[in-house]
Amino acid sequence: MRDERTSSAPDACGDACSLHDALMTPGAIERRAFFRAAGLALASLGLLGAGAGNAEAQPARLYNEIVGRDGAIAEEKHYTVPAADGVSIDRDNSVIVARAAGKVYAFALSCPHRNTALRWNEGDHEFQCPKHHSRYTSDGTFIDGRATRNMDRLAVRRAGTDLIVDIDKVYQQDENPREWAAAFVPA
Repeated sequence: MRDERTSSAPDACGDACSLHDALMTPGAIERRAFFRAAGLALASLGLLGAGAGNAEAQPARLYNEIVGRDGAIAEEKHYTVPAADGVSIDRDNSVIVARAAGKVYAFALSCPHRNTALRWNEGDHEFQCPKHHSRYTSDGTFIDGRATRNMDRLAVRRAGTDLIVDIDKVYQQDENPREWAAAFVPA
């Protein structure tokens, strides 16, 4: 039976609509009924495409993955060649600069196993992945853990006291063995 205190305007779903009942019943609406009605209202707006006129699809992208750019312009970062053996980490550009045994390397910050940011363990003089515990030597060679290859090296060149790192040229030991082996400069 229809309540005389409600609107006499016809609704789209008749008197059996839970949205209609929740919105048109006088007095306090139960919390569950309110959220059900609000959810149905939002879903209705979504089906109608409200606000979709200005919407644009965003390209899909996996974060933490280092990929090179297409085109002639490479992204290069300049670092000072380290004076002694050690490691510095540039988190903003996802670059590790390491000097070891008379060579200077630039590595991708992410572990090749699952793209977790690597850490330098000064006590053991090795890189470690905090997520799955893969370990690497100071030159990026895989020691043990879940990873199946060495750390990814970046293309480097030296200009006086500067180390120039091309962050768009990533060399994976298993896919680019020659480039990976040659990706260092003398200290």
